[in-house]
Amino acid sequence: MHAVLRNNLFFVKEQVGMFKAANNYDIYDPSTNQKIIECREPNLGIFTKIFRFTDYKRMTPFDVEVRTPEGQNILSVKRGFSIFDSRVEVFDELGKLAGTFSRKFFSIGGKFDVLDAQGTVICTLQGKWTSWDFRFMKGEKELANVSKKWAGLGKELFTSADNYMLTIDNSVAANDTARVLIMAAVLCIDMVLKE
Repeated sequence: MHAVLRNNLFFVKEQVGMFKAANNYDIYDPSTNQKIIECREPNLGIFTKIFRFTDYKRMTPFDVEVRTPEGQNILSVKRGFSIFDSRVEVFDELGKLAGTFSRKFFSIGGKFDVLDAQGTVICTLQGKWTSWDFRFMKGEKELANVSKKWAGLGKELFTSADNYMLTIDNSVAANDTARVLIMAAVLCIDMVLKE
């Protein structure tokens, strides 16, 4: 696991764009305001780009590369075209499967299980349909939470850009694979549940 994922606070800023097809994010360390992670979707096909501007946007495939600003690989998040099954795969910095997400249909506000590489549920992402607050729960224990940060009236009205804060609980060990999966899931909230 890359050392940058040992932080407990991450400010996720979606790149602003009125007519953008790619899902691009910059992630900052809130204590230093330094950009520590870049999330890019560099290999979009023409048909995917076209469908991103339709009502079928949430069904389109994605392949997000997560790197340091210097270009070091941190993780990648991939999903094929999705109609009913919204299975997302997460790969670590070496390209090895770290885990998957399986969306729970008919859940209010959105919910999906976060599974390790062996298919064991390590936590569940739970959200409220009335707000942009999500919690990573392992039973009754909260491992992490995500809350939306208001981007300002201009950005909220005229773009689809979102900013949010990821807070990982101190009880999650610095070298725990759950950190890779939590970071990947945060990117998927926007692409799978909220778009």
